[in-house]
Amino acid sequence: MAEKNQNQYHPPQSNGYHRNDQESLHTMEDEEAKHKKRMKWTIGIIAFIIFQIVQALFFVLVIMKFKSPKFRVGDFAIQTLTVETQASPSFDMSFVAPIRVKNTNWGPFKYDTSTVYFNYGGVQVGRVNIPKSKANFKSTKKIDVNVTLNSTNLPSNINSNLKNELSSGVITLNSQGELKGKITVMFMFKKKKTSQLICTITIDTITKAVQSLLCK
Repeated sequence: MAEKNQNQYHPPQSNGYHRNDQESLHTMEDEEAKHKKRMKWTIGIIAFIIFQIVQALFFVLVIMKFKSPKFRVGDFAIQTLTVETQASPSFDMSFVAPIRVKNTNWGPFKYDTSTVYFNYGGVQVGRVNIPKSKANFKSTKKIDVNVTLNSTNLPSNINSNLKNELSSGVITLNSQGELKGKITVMFMFKKKKTSQLICTITIDTITKAVQSLLCK
């Protein structure tokens, strides 16, 4: 009976090393997973910051770059033209002037009432009023106004030059105007802007047509 008890199998006792290896492996895997998670968060935050910087740069350089709208007289056709080339040279003229306000900004341009003057030799021969309105963002406001020009009030020194021009078959006019308003972007960013209209118009008195129209 004693031999039977002595020959009975007893499993070897664990010394703890195997369990410690497994725990170490799990700890390393957990640390690696945490490290990867932290890296993902870091990359995500950096990408978000870069995106915000790019957005801010685009906003400052493109959206917030306010430009003065272009204020111009467009091409037009003469409706009536009467000239006198004798002792007292003069002209009477009428046409529909296409006034254009081109707004290239990312917000509407609201402008006040203005006036466009038509001059000959620096002396006013006609004028038209531009009513208060607005040019929407990235668009052109079209205003058609009836214009009547008359040279009867020109001083004598200007009349002598007019006589020479009429004899050559041309009339050179200048138009000037100023448009004051405010550009609003995203309902909160506002900027006052002033647009200048400066055009030179050459009229052919023989064909009764616009020979050239140049605006700055």
